[in-house]
Formats: sequence, C-alpha cells, structure tokens
Amino acid sequence: MTREARLMSGIILISIPTIQYGGYFLLTSLTNKSSGYMDNPLRQNFFRAGHAHAGVIVILSLVCQMLADAAVLPTPLLWFVRIGVPLSAILISAGFFFSVLSPNATEAGPAVFLIYIGAVILAVGVVTLGIGLLSSHRTS
Repeated sequence: MTREARLMSGIILISIPTIQYGGYFLLTSLTNKSSGYMDNPLRQNFFRAGHAHAGVIVILSLVCQMLADAAVLPTPLLWFVRIGVPLSAILISAGFFFSVLSPNATEAGPAVFLIYIGAVILAVGVVTLGIGLLSSHRTS
C-alpha cells in the first residue's frame, strides 16, 4: 500500500463516526414519537438515503484507495480519484440531509443540488479509475 493510500484510508476511517452518528440520529428519531420524524415520509426517505449513501460510498472509497495504487493515471487524476470518491459521499449525503432540514418539508430544498454534484464527481472518479486500471492491464 502506498503512502497516499494509507493517508487517504486513514482520513476516511476517521470519518466513519460521523456516519455512526447519523445512524444514532435516525434511531433516536424513530424511537422518539415527539420528534415528528415519522410524520414526514419525504424526510424519512431523504434521511435514510443520506445515511445509506454515506456508508456505501465510504466503503467504495476505501476500495478505490487500494485500486488507485494499481492504476496507470497521471498524478493529478489519481488525486482526483483519491479525493473525489470520498468527497462524493459527503456531498451526496449532505444534499439528502440539508434539503429537508425542516420537519415540515414537503419538497426538497435548494441543497438537493449537492446530490447531483456529488453524483457527477463519483461517476467521473470511478470511470477514471476504471480507465486507469484497464490501462495498467495493457502496459503489463
């Protein structure tokens, strides 16, 4: 494992308690009837989606750190992958959470644009990494 992969993996692992806190928040919202959480299906769905996307993309980010070591890409593109994939986890989950902050939200607010930005960064990052890995196959 390269120094870069260790650095980014360490940072990503340190971020996991924020996802755990999101799970704790969801659990307490579900069990506290006065929270109003169960009264707003849009908010329930967005909060669950934000929590799930954060967890899954963080795991993907750790895998991408290892795969980036084997990819044949210019250094700036490798750093885009190393930073972009975990950044997309933050942007996507933030978009889900911040777009329905109000307990009375009936539609997504302006922060929903973060979901789209994060999705584009994620797509470009993983496709770039995939191309870099396929390029390494040709040079082997």
